[in-house]
Amino acid sequence: MTGTPVGGRVATAANPLRCAVLISGSGSGMEAMVKAQQQHDLFHTTSVVISNRSEAGGIQLAKKLGVKVELVLPPNDAENTRTSHEDLIMQILQQYDIEFVVLSGYMRLLSPHILESWGGRIVNIHPSYLPHFPGAHAHRDVLASGARLTGCTVHMVDEGMDSGVVLAQETVPVLSSDDESSLSNRVKVEEHRLYPRVLSWIAQGFVTIKSGKVHLDVPQVPQND
Repeated sequence: MTGTPVGGRVATAANPLRCAVLISGSGSGMEAMVKAQQQHDLFHTTSVVISNRSEAGGIQLAKKLGVKVELVLPPNDAENTRTSHEDLIMQILQQYDIEFVVLSGYMRLLSPHILESWGGRIVNIHPSYLPHFPGAHAHRDVLASGARLTGCTVHMVDEGMDSGVVLAQETVPVLSSDDESSLSNRVKVEEHRLYPRVLSWIAQGFVTIKSGKVHLDVPQVPQND
């Protein structure tokens, strides 16, 4: 194996990669991730869930799963709210000795401020087959376009909108009977399978930085989900 693992090290089941999961909503993806971690000997664990919204349904889900939760509301009286908010998040990442950041339905675009420290150590899942239909309304945009195929994408996070290096994708057919809800539900099935698998690749050192570029070198053998 060559290159530097994006997780910083090659983890083990006994010493898993310590992750923070950032959420803004229902937390279904986070729930699927944590359940996979708790039910299997994966090389990654969720040390803390961070939410930017007090009403996020994922907060109670995380608590029921026994995961620590931190609420970090964006300040409304700071001169630079994005920077101030991200400073608070980075303090929590340090407090929990986090090694890797997992975005799961997190509805804030990260700024260069946090990416200066955490760039290359943040991953996101998007509910479309990127580069098609980036942004916050992927399912609506898919249906409006008349596309017959969509999917989900796990990608590294950079300063753009869903523009980071793609690590893995799955396709999902768009049915003539679909509305946003039904399409979202079927895409989520694939998201919940794909995300823990890709994070396992990261924890096992199969995603590396070589000469400033991200490389994915997964052995052609079955991986634990």
